[in-house]
Formats: sequence, structure tokens, C-alpha cells
Amino acid sequence: MSTHPLYRQALAAFQDLFDEALAAGEPDPTAMVVATATPDARPSARTVLLKAHDERGFVFYTHMDGRKGRELLANPHAALLFHWSRVRHGVQVRVEGKVECVSDAEADAYFATRPRVSQLGAWASLQSQTLESREVFDERLAAAERDFAGRTVPRPPRWTGFRVVPDVIEIWCGAEFRLHERDVYERDASGAWSQRMLYP
Repeated sequence: MSTHPLYRQALAAFQDLFDEALAAGEPDPTAMVVATATPDARPSARTVLLKAHDERGFVFYTHMDGRKGRELLANPHAALLFHWSRVRHGVQVRVEGKVECVSDAEADAYFATRPRVSQLGAWASLQSQTLESREVFDERLAAAERDFAGRTVPRPPRWTGFRVVPDVIEIWCGAEFRLHERDVYERDASGAWSQRMLYP
């Protein structure tokens, strides 16, 4: 894993802004848009929650058989977007990079922290598939409750975490009159990081 000083600087800047978002009372600073694409470059985006971040990358969890899971397995690249409107004059952080699955041990450890109903919901949901009625889902949830009554709910085998390993981190700070400040950190093919400013 890269420990290049500029990469550490970018991650430290992210952490500082994340802490500011917490202090500013953002409704959920972990909320981020995840953009994926099919192998033929048809994009899709949705909001998920950041569950871990460190020098290895940014992690979220989902079903591998849902739309984003299928797209990430077929085309393991993603873009993330954080938007914290209450920080300074508004801040966005963009992350782009390759995607890898977290280890089974990491996925098991995180799954164990979820509320039991959320754990059961992961078994009941056929994510992104057509649902005939809410009653059908409620029945599947009740069936999962019966199946795991009186015991720990294990992680479904096709439910896991994806880690976005950054190649690009851009920090966008809003300013009056749209005179924004943009700093971008980029990793090249050799693994070396560079930093530059962008016009607003």
C-alpha cells in the first residue's frame, strides 16, 4: 500500500474535513455517492454510507448480486463523491480508483456490528431484483427471522464490502462568487503521487 507523503497528506485533509463535517452537524457525513459503470461504460450512481477508510482505501458494503455489486465485479472501478454543505462555504471530496473486495474476515466483523433486523434484511433482500409487493418482502423477512431464531445471524455469502483504492482525490472548497479552490492528488502508473491546483 502506498505511503507516499502526498497520499498521506490527501488522506489527512479528508479526515480534517470529515471531522469538520461532524462538528458542523452534517446530517450524515458518511453519506457518499458511488458511481459505477457497466463494461460498455453505461454509468449509474447512488448514495451509500462509508463504513471504513484508511490508507488501504474507502469501504462500503452491499450485495454482490445487486446492480452496483454486479457492475463493480464486471468493471472494478468507481468514483465517490462526498458533499458537506455545512463545512466552510461547502466542500466536496471526489475519489476515483480501482475497486477490490474486502477480506471475509473484515466483512464478517462489520456484519456482526449491524443491528439484527438489518442482518436479517440482508438475507431477505434480493437486491435490485423486481419485488412484486411489500408483503412479499415482509414474508421473506419473517422467514429469515424464523430460520435464525435463537442464534447469531451469519453474513450472507454474497454480501460483502468493496474498497475503493484511490488513484485520484480531489478536494473542492466553495467560495463566494464561484471562485472555488480545487486541489487534486493523483497517482501515476508507477505509484507515485503528485498534487496540483485546478481552475474553479
